[in-house]
Amino acid sequence: MKSILYILIISSLFACKQKTVKGKSGTELGVEEFNYRQLSPAEKAAYKASIQRMYDSMLGKRGFNGGILVAKNGEVLFEDYQGYSNPSTKDTITPETTFHLASVSKTFTGMAIVKLWEENKLNLDDSLQVFFPQFPYHGISVRMLLNHRSGLPNYVYFMVEDRAWRRRLATNNDMLQFMIEKRPNLYSYPNRGFHYCNTNYALLALIIEKVSGQTFPEYMKNTVFTPLGMKNTFIFSLKDSADYHPSFQPNNRPFGLESMDCVYGDKNVYSTPRDMLLWDKALYSNRYITQSAYEEATKPYSFERPGTHNYGLGWRLMLLPNAKIVYHNGWWHGNNTSFTRLVNDTATIIILGNKFNKSIYGGMKIGSVFANSKKAEPQKPLE
Repeated sequence: MKSILYILIISSLFACKQKTVKGKSGTELGVEEFNYRQLSPAEKAAYKASIQRMYDSMLGKRGFNGGILVAKNGEVLFEDYQGYSNPSTKDTITPETTFHLASVSKTFTGMAIVKLWEENKLNLDDSLQVFFPQFPYHGISVRMLLNHRSGLPNYVYFMVEDRAWRRRLATNNDMLQFMIEKRPNLYSYPNRGFHYCNTNYALLALIIEKVSGQTFPEYMKNTVFTPLGMKNTFIFSLKDSADYHPSFQPNNRPFGLESMDCVYGDKNVYSTPRDMLLWDKALYSNRYITQSAYEEATKPYSFERPGTHNYGLGWRLMLLPNAKIVYHNGWWHGNNTSFTRLVNDTATIIILGNKFNKSIYGGMKIGSVFANSKKAEPQKPLE
């Protein structure tokens, strides 16, 4: 998180043309036909060599335990897997090894809500009482959950402060009932400012369940993971607790299952670098949501503090003079992850780890290999 990021900006290297298809609601939706410019062998070799040098200095020779994939124009330029999926059994990490994405999971939850909005199944300005009539906090909309402007307190803190929940595995509904019955204090009034809060996305998962009539894991499998070919991606929930995928402490001891580990929406997507590349491609090609919906999700919403950092609807944003970097980082126990979309370069950097390594967050610096014009001001990526 403290690493300095230097990003260089070049113009986009792809072409799109729009066609019209019918959405589930019967409305016409604009969908882009997306065409990448094919990279030459010389370009790919040059990129790979540059990425290899940066990777070696940042992660590859510094105890990295995870997987990395870097792609441009839809083509994988660099991919590597190091360390163990289970240090005690010496099972090595492979391209099929799944990692807890932690808060990178929010990109899926956010886009699923945007998809339901696009299908006219909910309104982003609906109040939470539309879905939870007994919810005690008023003046909060779906959009405020998405852009972290709800002012709600974080369940990760207020529930574990209650002794009754320190040794029990909580679900999303448990969290909702806790809020209805005990009314923990708001962090701030709604829409007064940006406050990053896991509660927002746990509630969004419940809204998806209300609207779709499916559990969140089922809905995401049926509408996102399976259609996009993400065969190694799933949502971890209470029913999976007997098959917990631990992350690891620096001494290789596994983190045990804790009371808040089965709440999903804010976290609990497990995936691989290759599956995350499929997610990235789906966003470029508008296979999941239309370009106009994507633009709604990746525009900034919080301006109380000046600067380059902002937040959209499930995405962190870095607003540079000539480009917008769309990304999300994550941390949960020993897992830490980084998913960066350099949209002006049609490039993607995916780094997933199961033993905490702060250099993973600095992996965004690899984006500098794609730039060939003026260097931007140094930036610090946020977790």
